[in-house]
Amino acid sequence: MSLERSFTDRFWLVLKGLAMGAANKVPGVSGGVVAFVAGFYEEFIYSLQKVNRKAFALLINGRFRSFYRYINGRFLGLLIFGMVISYFSISKLLDFLIIHYELYVWSAFFGMIIGSIYYISKDFGAWNRTYLTYLLLGVIAGISISFLEPAKENSNLIFVFFCGMISVSGMTLPGLSGSFILMLIGNYVLLLVDSVNALYDTISDILLLDFSFFDNTGRIELLKILAVFSIGSLVGLVSFSHLLAYVLNHYKKATYAVIIGFIAGSLGVVWPWKTKEFERDALGAIKLDAEGREIIKDFDRYLPTEWSLETLAAIFFILLGILIVISLERFNKKKKISTHG
Repeated sequence: MSLERSFTDRFWLVLKGLAMGAANKVPGVSGGVVAFVAGFYEEFIYSLQKVNRKAFALLINGRFRSFYRYINGRFLGLLIFGMVISYFSISKLLDFLIIHYELYVWSAFFGMIIGSIYYISKDFGAWNRTYLTYLLLGVIAGISISFLEPAKENSNLIFVFFCGMISVSGMTLPGLSGSFILMLIGNYVLLLVDSVNALYDTISDILLLDFSFFDNTGRIELLKILAVFSIGSLVGLVSFSHLLAYVLNHYKKATYAVIIGFIAGSLGVVWPWKTKEFERDALGAIKLDAEGREIIKDFDRYLPTEWSLETLAAIFFILLGILIVISLERFNKKKKISTHG
């Protein structure tokens, strides 16, 4: 492989990691869908599966090069590197866009999920009664999760560890949004906003040689929560990958049928046209969290009734989202042909 091609492959892996990280941050969007559409889902799962007893034995015995090759280290390392960068760059941009252009962001993601359903299902092959049943079960599960009511925030470290395990489900199981699950169990803001911002502020302080944050008990508590959450995420990522690798090896088409159904069912989460329903106190005032943000209780979804400029723009972004996925699919096909050709 030429040096130029090697650099290009590494660059694209980092970009794919960026896309996965950004998708995992958005409630209703799954990083696993990005992996599926970008054509590296199975390699991702099988690489994570290699983090096992043999890998730890190689590591403990100091055979670092063998360990790196065994777990497909370059692939996983660059992908995870992109995800980490995403949390401090693209994720911040997404937060800004959702606040200021919410309808258009959700429209684009809605279109991308429709495109993803097409991408995954087009090569599925023949559908029989069994696979249609699996598809229906996936749709029902996706819709059911979409309409659950969020719980209250909980900073208990054991629960935070459990949240970490659950949050990575979006990377390993396309259609299941880990960030949306965190919203349902009440810890989205604590784990993906407050604690990440605390780490960002801490790194900024250290670069400025300002160590006064050691006296900030609130900051230290958030960093402790983020550390436990990260460990839980790592454990969950490896655990789920072993389970999914087994399922993909033995029940591949059935698994794909469930995934397609799950993604279709999750469309309700990212439906663009919705109004927020806030939690209110006994006097009817909107409740605020510890950071002064309005607490969202649920979303009321609706169909637009008039062809306003805003509605047309939203439809444009839905079509753009579909086009992005189809273009990515065609790019991957050309890349494979040029690589093997």
